[in-house]
Amino acid sequence: MLRLDDPSGKTDVPLSTRTNNANAWGADILVSYHHNANIGKWGNWTGTETYYYPGASTGLALAKAIHPSIVGVMGLRDRGIKTANLHMVRESSMPAILIEGGFMDSIIDIKVMRDDDKLEQAGKALADAIVDYFGIKGQAKPSKPTPNPKPSKKYDSIVDYLKAQKMDSSFNNRKRLADKYGIKNYRGTASQNVALLNKLQGGSTSSSKPTPKSFSVGQKVTVKKSASKFATGESIADFVKGNSYKVKQVKSDRVLLDGIMSWVYKSDVY
Repeated sequence: MLRLDDPSGKTDVPLSTRTNNANAWGADILVSYHHNANIGKWGNWTGTETYYYPGASTGLALAKAIHPSIVGVMGLRDRGIKTANLHMVRESSMPAILIEGGFMDSIIDIKVMRDDDKLEQAGKALADAIVDYFGIKGQAKPSKPTPNPKPSKKYDSIVDYLKAQKMDSSFNNRKRLADKYGIKNYRGTASQNVALLNKLQGGSTSSSKPTPKSFSVGQKVTVKKSASKFATGESIADFVKGNSYKVKQVKSDRVLLDGIMSWVYKSDVY
């Protein structure tokens, strides 16, 4: 996950910088969460609405997957899913939506927006809706004959293996991994999944990496300017390189960096 604003609130990051960073990072989706305003004076207007770019079918699908959850938690009037020529949904190269959670100048909505528990619930509802959108949880295992080739080691399912390693098990990430390991035209077939599972469990890639260094949670590290790919396969944006982040989690060959919440190979930080 990549956060596009300034978490400290000290800087109002320009919209063009936000979409440029999202595009460079290679995000799968973009969710821009805002609160609305009407005339800047108190009134009784109210409600939650979600925007996507006109004619963007992928944006509409994303809005349909997320909007109901936000409406349910906020408990305000459902103003619906709408289209608008807004920068955040127009200039992004991935499916994108802009959520207006409520009106800051509403005597009704402001009570909800000042409720920290309610806002935390909305954040969790958004995260859960995104998880469901990508099919990361609740996936049913289809019944199928034993594939050929057979899995070579402990796990029988590529999804189970990725979840056990705390990795993204979505189709998009599996496709990136398949490309990385030389499995072409990945469509998620049984034989392709088994081949990818065997590659991952075998630990063999086309490029060898040096012995990982030792890092600890809380340690501050810097992303090398020579780093090119996150451990999950996405390209590392230029604005990440050369910056320092705290280590949030540690695995055998990678670290999870706070601030950008992304896995980076140990060989790409110092």
